[in-house]
Amino acid sequence: MNRLALTLALGTLTIFGFTGCSSDTAEQTPSNNASANETPSAQTPETPSTPQVVGLSVGASPAPHAEILEFVKPLLLEEGVDLKIVEFTDYVLPNLSVDSGELDANYFQHIPYMTTFNESNGTDIVSVGAIHFEPLGIYAGNSASLDDIKNGGVEIAIPNDTVNEARALSLLESLDLIEVNPDAIETATPKDITSNPYDIKFIELEAAQIPRVLDDVDFGIINGNYALSGDVTDKVVITEDKDSYFAQLYGNIVSTNKDDANNLAILTLVEVLQSKEVSDFINNNYDGLVIPLN
Repeated sequence: MNRLALTLALGTLTIFGFTGCSSDTAEQTPSNNASANETPSAQTPETPSTPQVVGLSVGASPAPHAEILEFVKPLLLEEGVDLKIVEFTDYVLPNLSVDSGELDANYFQHIPYMTTFNESNGTDIVSVGAIHFEPLGIYAGNSASLDDIKNGGVEIAIPNDTVNEARALSLLESLDLIEVNPDAIETATPKDITSNPYDIKFIELEAAQIPRVLDDVDFGIINGNYALSGDVTDKVVITEDKDSYFAQLYGNIVSTNKDDANNLAILTLVEVLQSKEVSDFINNNYDGLVIPLN
């Protein structure tokens, strides 16, 4: 029996226990007029009740989030949750839709982005569980090797949202290509670069657009989900270390409105997404561009 039906079943058994004790003795005594050979009629068996199924609408980026959710749909249905997946190709509407109540939850972002979004938009969205990490990577455009950067003057496209821009610059710093003001490590922009010895030129773009402009720049720094949906995974040069500080900081989460943080259907979704079945699915399908955190 699934979790959602269990609570209803227990309540039903409790009610049955009380009403069963209300019969008086006279009703239980056979009538004196009954024939000795008369057999009491058998009770009609109760029709088994259908387990309760609740709907759950979740917004997600197409890859890998929506793909992972498609994998867990039958697993969730066994637990009494009928999952509806709504795909988005931006980082704004999924949160606005949760805030307005159009969606129950979303699965596309990490905590630093969520925190920045809440501060900028007056929303109260919270995390209910971390699922996976998508390493940010450097992808080849007109140049194929990082050694080309040292020749000077290359163009690198980076995400223009606060969180992912800082992360992109941190990746370049870890490769000794630039130096960034340590006081701005999680909020850095090109203005916070304190040393740029190879005269890298930064092209700031919406994260989803970068795979589309790879042919126009030397390199692009791309989020794992957009590398997958943009079909550029074969162009990866290097990614963030899966054991790095940023791997934990930027784990992708399931988020919901603060008022729904204890919603049983949402918590069931998180439990299933953190299961071994899902970890195996991720490891077998994404070639290290998506890494389970559980």
